[in-house]
Amino acid sequence: MVSVGSEVVDRLAAVRARVSAAAVGAGRSENDICLVGVSKRQSAEKVLAALRAGLRDLGENYVQEAAAKIPAVVERLGADEPHPRWHFIGQLQRNKARDVVRLFDCVSCIDREKLGAELGRRAEIEQRELDVLLQVNLSGEAQKGGVAPSEARELLAASRSWPRLRVTGLMTIPAPEADPEANRPAFSRLHELRDTLRNEPGGEHLRELSMGMSGDFEIAIEEGATIIRVGTAIFGPRSER
Repeated sequence: MVSVGSEVVDRLAAVRARVSAAAVGAGRSENDICLVGVSKRQSAEKVLAALRAGLRDLGENYVQEAAAKIPAVVERLGADEPHPRWHFIGQLQRNKARDVVRLFDCVSCIDREKLGAELGRRAEIEQRELDVLLQVNLSGEAQKGGVAPSEARELLAASRSWPRLRVTGLMTIPAPEADPEANRPAFSRLHELRDTLRNEPGGEHLRELSMGMSGDFEIAIEEGATIIRVGTAIFGPRSER
Protein backbone atom coordinates (compact mmCIF):
# COMPACT_ATOMS: atom_id res chain seq x y z
CA MET A 1 0.00 0.00 0.00
CA VAL A 2 1.32 3.46 -0.96
CA SER A 3 1.73 5.76 2.04
CA VAL A 4 0.39 9.30 2.24
CA GLY A 5 3.93 10.59 2.54
CA SER A 6 5.22 8.80 -0.55
CA GLU A 7 2.26 10.10 -2.58
CA VAL A 8 3.18 13.65 -1.58
CA VAL A 9 6.83 13.07 -2.51
CA ASP A 10 5.81 11.75 -5.94
CA ARG A 11 3.39 14.63 -6.53
CA LEU A 12 6.01 17.18 -5.53
CA ALA A 13 8.54 15.66 -7.91
CA ALA A 14 6.00 15.84 -10.74
CA VAL A 15 5.22 19.50 -10.00
CA ARG A 16 8.93 20.34 -9.92
CA ALA A 17 9.38 18.67 -13.30
CA ARG A 18 6.56 20.81 -14.70
CA VAL A 19 8.09 23.97 -13.20
CA SER A 20 11.47 23.11 -14.70
CA ALA A 21 10.00 22.43 -18.14
CA ALA A 22 7.97 25.66 -18.10
CA ALA A 23 11.00 27.67 -17.01
CA VAL A 24 13.23 26.18 -19.70
CA GLY A 25 10.53 26.82 -22.30
CA ALA A 26 10.37 30.46 -21.23
CA GLY A 27 14.15 30.87 -21.26
CA ARG A 28 14.27 31.22 -17.48
CA SER A 29 15.96 29.42 -14.61
CA GLU A 30 13.77 27.32 -12.34
CA ASN A 31 15.87 28.67 -9.46
CA ASP A 32 14.20 32.05 -9.99
CA ILE A 33 10.77 30.59 -9.19
CA CYS A 34 9.64 30.02 -5.61
CA LEU A 35 7.25 27.09 -5.24
CA VAL A 36 4.84 27.68 -2.34
CA GLY A 37 3.01 24.53 -1.27
CA VAL A 38 -0.50 25.54 -0.26
CA SER A 39 -1.12 23.39 2.79
CA LYS A 40 -4.53 24.63 3.91
CA ARG A 41 -6.73 21.78 5.15
CA GLN A 42 -3.82 19.37 4.75
CA SER A 43 -2.41 17.27 7.57
CA ALA A 44 0.87 17.88 9.36
CA GLU A 45 1.96 14.45 8.10
CA LYS A 46 1.63 15.53 4.47
CA VAL A 47 3.37 18.83 5.18
CA LEU A 48 6.30 17.07 6.84
CA ALA A 49 6.64 14.68 3.90
CA ALA A 50 6.88 17.62 1.51
CA LEU A 51 9.40 19.43 3.70
CA ARG A 52 11.58 16.36 3.92
CA ALA A 53 11.44 16.09 0.14
CA GLY A 54 12.89 19.59 -0.12
CA LEU A 55 9.92 21.94 -0.21
CA ARG A 56 10.90 25.13 1.61
CA ASP A 57 7.87 27.42 1.38
CA LEU A 58 4.36 26.77 2.66
CA GLY A 59 1.17 28.81 2.32
CA GLU A 60 -1.80 28.88 4.66
CA ASN A 61 -5.16 30.64 4.21
CA TYR A 62 -6.72 30.45 7.66
CA VAL A 63 -5.15 31.94 10.78
CA GLN A 64 -6.87 29.59 13.23
CA GLU A 65 -5.79 26.49 11.32
CA ALA A 66 -2.25 27.79 10.94
CA ALA A 67 -2.00 28.58 14.66
CA ALA A 68 -2.42 24.87 15.38
CA LYS A 69 -0.58 23.43 12.38
CA ILE A 70 2.60 25.50 12.34
CA PRO A 71 3.70 24.55 15.88
CA ALA A 72 2.71 20.93 15.22
CA VAL A 73 4.95 20.83 12.15
CA VAL A 74 7.86 22.70 13.70
CA GLU A 75 8.00 20.58 16.84
CA ARG A 76 8.24 17.41 14.73
CA LEU A 77 11.21 18.66 12.70
CA GLY A 78 14.59 17.35 13.71
CA ALA A 79 17.28 19.66 15.04
CA ASP A 80 19.16 19.50 11.73
CA GLU A 81 16.08 19.96 9.52
CA PRO A 82 15.51 23.46 8.09
CA HIS A 83 12.33 25.26 9.04
CA PRO A 84 10.04 26.35 6.22
CA ARG A 85 9.18 29.90 5.26
CA TRP A 86 5.49 30.42 6.01
CA HIS A 87 3.33 32.57 3.69
CA PHE A 88 -0.11 33.86 4.63
CA ILE A 89 -2.10 33.83 1.39
CA GLY A 90 -5.76 34.16 2.43
CA GLN A 91 -8.00 37.16 2.91
CA LEU A 92 -7.01 38.90 6.11
CA GLN A 93 -8.94 40.94 8.65
CA ARG A 94 -7.16 43.50 10.82
CA ASN A 95 -8.14 41.72 14.05
CA LYS A 96 -5.95 38.78 12.98
CA ALA A 97 -2.88 40.94 12.35
CA ARG A 98 -1.14 40.10 15.64
CA ASP A 99 -1.39 36.36 15.07
CA VAL A 100 -0.26 36.65 11.46
CA VAL A 101 2.82 38.67 12.43
CA ARG A 102 3.75 36.04 15.03
CA LEU A 103 3.19 33.03 12.77
CA PHE A 104 4.24 34.04 9.27
CA ASP A 105 7.28 35.31 7.39
CA CYS A 106 5.49 36.71 4.35
CA VAL A 107 1.98 38.12 3.86
CA SER A 108 0.68 37.99 0.29
CA CYS A 109 -2.66 39.73 0.55
CA ILE A 110 -2.30 43.43 1.47
CA ASP A 111 -5.07 45.28 -0.31
CA ARG A 112 -5.82 48.33 1.84
CA GLU A 113 -3.90 50.93 3.76
CA LYS A 114 -5.44 50.25 7.18
CA LEU A 115 -4.51 46.56 6.99
CA GLY A 116 -0.92 47.35 6.09
CA ALA A 117 -0.70 49.94 8.86
CA GLU A 118 -2.00 47.48 11.46
CA LEU A 119 0.41 44.77 10.33
CA GLY A 120 3.22 47.28 10.51
CA ARG A 121 2.22 48.33 14.01
CA ARG A 122 2.11 44.72 15.17
CA ALA A 123 5.42 43.93 13.51
CA GLU A 124 7.00 46.83 15.38
CA ILE A 125 5.62 45.55 18.68
CA GLU A 126 6.85 42.01 17.97
CA GLN A 127 10.19 43.27 16.66
CA ARG A 128 9.75 41.23 13.49
CA GLU A 129 10.34 42.07 9.85
CA LEU A 130 8.01 40.72 7.17
CA ASP A 131 7.96 40.73 3.40
CA VAL A 132 4.55 41.62 2.05
CA LEU A 133 2.89 41.58 -1.35
CA LEU A 134 0.16 43.89 -2.56
CA GLN A 135 -2.84 41.93 -3.85
CA VAL A 136 -4.26 43.32 -7.08
CA ASN A 137 -7.78 42.49 -8.26
CA LEU A 138 -7.45 42.40 -12.04
CA SER A 139 -10.81 40.74 -12.68
CA GLY A 140 -12.94 43.30 -10.83
CA GLU A 141 -14.79 40.55 -8.94
CA ALA A 142 -16.50 42.17 -5.96
CA GLN A 143 -16.17 39.08 -3.76
CA LYS A 144 -12.45 38.82 -4.30
CA GLY A 145 -9.82 40.70 -2.31
CA GLY A 146 -7.32 43.01 -3.94
CA VAL A 147 -6.77 46.65 -4.73
CA ALA A 148 -7.87 47.94 -8.14
CA PRO A 149 -4.91 48.38 -10.52
CA SER A 150 -5.61 52.11 -10.68
CA GLU A 151 -5.22 52.36 -6.89
CA ALA A 152 -2.07 50.25 -6.52
CA ARG A 153 0.24 53.26 -6.81
CA GLU A 154 -1.46 55.00 -3.89
CA LEU A 155 -1.31 51.88 -1.72
CA LEU A 156 2.37 51.40 -2.55
CA ALA A 157 3.12 54.98 -1.53
CA ALA A 158 1.28 54.45 1.78
CA SER A 159 3.44 51.40 2.48
CA ARG A 160 6.42 53.67 3.14
CA SER A 161 4.95 54.38 6.59
CA TRP A 162 4.47 50.73 7.60
CA PRO A 163 7.17 49.83 10.15
CA ARG A 164 9.15 46.64 9.54
CA LEU A 165 7.18 45.71 6.41
CA ARG A 166 8.89 45.54 3.04
CA VAL A 167 6.75 45.46 -0.09
CA THR A 168 8.56 43.01 -2.36
CA GLY A 169 5.98 42.45 -5.10
CA LEU A 170 2.44 41.97 -6.32
CA MET A 171 0.00 39.06 -6.15
CA THR A 172 -3.15 38.28 -8.09
CA ILE A 173 -5.75 35.52 -8.41
CA PRO A 174 -7.48 35.70 -11.82
CA ALA A 175 -11.10 34.79 -12.35
CA PRO A 176 -11.64 31.02 -12.67
CA GLU A 177 -11.31 29.84 -16.26
CA ALA A 178 -11.72 26.40 -17.82
CA ASP A 179 -8.80 27.09 -20.14
CA PRO A 180 -5.57 28.10 -18.33
CA GLU A 181 -4.53 30.08 -21.41
CA ALA A 182 -7.36 32.50 -20.66
CA ASN A 183 -5.42 33.74 -17.62
CA ARG A 184 -2.42 34.85 -19.64
CA PRO A 185 -3.65 38.45 -20.12
CA ALA A 186 -4.10 38.89 -16.36
CA PHE A 187 -0.60 37.57 -15.67
CA SER A 188 0.84 39.86 -18.32
CA ARG A 189 -0.97 42.86 -16.85
CA LEU A 190 0.40 42.17 -13.37
CA HIS A 191 3.91 41.96 -14.81
CA GLU A 192 3.45 45.31 -16.55
CA LEU A 193 2.03 46.88 -13.40
CA ARG A 194 4.96 45.68 -11.30
CA ASP A 195 7.46 47.09 -13.76
CA THR A 196 5.65 50.43 -13.76
CA LEU A 197 5.44 50.63 -9.97
CA ARG A 198 9.15 49.93 -9.54
CA ASN A 199 9.78 53.58 -10.38
CA GLU A 200 7.20 54.89 -7.89
CA PRO A 201 7.71 55.86 -4.22
CA GLY A 202 7.90 52.63 -2.20
CA GLY A 203 8.74 50.50 -5.24
CA GLU A 204 12.46 50.07 -4.67
CA HIS A 205 12.09 46.44 -3.50
CA LEU A 206 9.46 45.30 -6.02
CA ARG A 207 10.65 42.10 -7.66
CA GLU A 208 8.09 39.38 -6.97
CA LEU A 209 5.12 38.34 -9.08
CA SER A 210 2.98 35.86 -7.15
CA MET A 211 0.60 34.36 -9.70
CA GLY A 212 -0.35 30.94 -10.93
CA MET A 213 -1.79 27.92 -9.13
CA SER A 214 -2.13 24.19 -9.77
CA GLY A 215 -4.07 24.56 -13.01
CA ASP A 216 -2.24 27.44 -14.67
CA PHE A 217 1.23 27.90 -13.20
CA GLU A 218 3.01 27.03 -16.45
CA ILE A 219 1.29 29.99 -18.13
CA ALA A 220 2.18 32.19 -15.16
CA ILE A 221 5.84 31.16 -15.40
CA GLU A 222 5.85 32.05 -19.08
CA GLU A 223 4.55 35.49 -18.12
CA GLY A 224 7.21 36.08 -15.46
CA ALA A 225 5.89 34.60 -12.20
CA THR A 226 8.51 34.44 -9.47
CA ILE A 227 6.18 32.81 -6.91
CA ILE A 228 3.62 30.13 -7.71
CA ARG A 229 1.09 28.72 -5.24
CA VAL A 230 0.38 25.02 -5.69
CA GLY A 231 -1.87 23.01 -3.38
CA THR A 232 -3.74 19.94 -4.58
CA ALA A 233 -1.15 19.10 -7.24
CA ILE A 234 1.30 18.52 -4.38
CA PHE A 235 -0.83 17.43 -1.44
CA GLY A 236 -3.83 15.84 -3.12
CA PRO A 237 -7.46 16.47 -2.13
CA ARG A 238 -8.08 18.63 0.92
CA SER A 239 -9.86 17.35 3.98
CA GLU A 240 -13.45 18.55 4.33
CA ARG A 241 -14.64 20.68 7.22
